[in-house]
Amino acid sequence: MTQIVLGAACGEAALGKKIGNKALLFGAIGGTVPDLDVFTGPWMYSNEIDIMSSHRGFSHSILFSILGAILFGYIIHWLYNRGARYKTTNLKDWIWLFFLALFTHIVLDSFTPYGTQWFLPFSNYRVAFNNISVVDLLYTIPFLICMIVLMFFKRNNRRRRAWLNAGLLISSAYMIYTIGIKFHVDSLFEKSLKEDNISYDRFRLQPSIFNSILWYGIAEDQDNYHVSYYSLLDEEARFSNWLTLSKNHDLIPMDHPDLQTLSWFSDAYFNVLPTEKKGEYRYNDLRYPLLNTEDPNSSVFSFTIYEDGERWDFKPFRGKPPSSEDFQVFIERVKGIK
Repeated sequence: MTQIVLGAACGEAALGKKIGNKALLFGAIGGTVPDLDVFTGPWMYSNEIDIMSSHRGFSHSILFSILGAILFGYIIHWLYNRGARYKTTNLKDWIWLFFLALFTHIVLDSFTPYGTQWFLPFSNYRVAFNNISVVDLLYTIPFLICMIVLMFFKRNNRRRRAWLNAGLLISSAYMIYTIGIKFHVDSLFEKSLKEDNISYDRFRLQPSIFNSILWYGIAEDQDNYHVSYYSLLDEEARFSNWLTLSKNHDLIPMDHPDLQTLSWFSDAYFNVLPTEKKGEYRYNDLRYPLLNTEDPNSSVFSFTIYEDGERWDFKPFRGKPPSSEDFQVFIERVKGIK
């Protein structure tokens, strides 16, 4: 939904004055194109690790934004520029619309913890600024309302442009706010680690799901991860109540290419747990917060990996919804520790 709204805004900015609400539609379509890799992945690969690692790949690169804008712009201009619509738009308009929709998609994705491969095919480095959750209604809903309202004005009405600007301003202001908060909680986390005498090699911070109030931090040492939370509503400005999670990376052959791919995907923030079935292991991607801030076994991004012939694979990921108990613990933690 967020990418549809942002893409629609790009369409309005590029062609709204010329074609009205149709610009919103084409922009929304352009804004969803990069995420079509969730459909092409299963078509191209049979291994779940390959499928997962292909998401936010080349379709989320700067090069694709440029080439895709030219390709889609040319095709849509050729289809649209006919009959009564002949010469109402030009090729440059359409290329600009699709470039805005494609490029802002990958920029927005890079603010989330998942990571986006901007520089493919030259580098598989994942750009992730970790300042906003993959789902944050405070970013999306005001933006969506502005886009809906502007649809009711004629394309040359000044109020239409005013509502577009309002949507862009509100959403951008909120994004800048989360970036500022990220710098703040980064310093608090580092300070808390020092005060609690926790040694570490590196750490990362990100907001929990649906909000920018409760933040999740994870620090890594040689054998363990140290996890903690901080709510902006906490009475004391520090991270506390640490959970220590063993890496257990020695349970699986980490030199295997498939497991190296998993490690790269998780930015090496993961731990492994044995299961009841021999040869199967639970893989917890610890970049993401736990469902229950008091339960070290409640990883939100967890799946079962197993050896399949000469390769490693995992059972198709099915995100489990939080239990009522987990959800209640989460809500209480967002409210802060008094």
